[in-house]
Amino acid sequence: MTGDTTLREVIGRLGRAIDTLEGAVAARLEHDQDYGEAEAEVQRMNADRARLAQELDNSEARAERLEEANKEVSRRLVTAMETIRAVLDR
Repeated sequence: MTGDTTLREVIGRLGRAIDTLEGAVAARLEHDQDYGEAEAEVQRMNADRARLAQELDNSEARAERLEEANKEVSRRLVTAMETIRAVLDR
């Protein structure tokens, strides 16, 4: 019976080792899937960041153009008011 007992013990240990290995493989596959999802999320975030940076650059450029236009309009209004005062003072 010692041979049978030893064989049963070995088969039991082998079964537990296989179960442990299957658990490790399942955990690794889940980890790899999580990593892939995280990598995809990082790529989406980088794309969003690039898009937002471009939109910000465009908005800043537009704000600068509007500021320049505002300065030009203000300058022209001052010139027009000075001209009107000069005509009225005659």
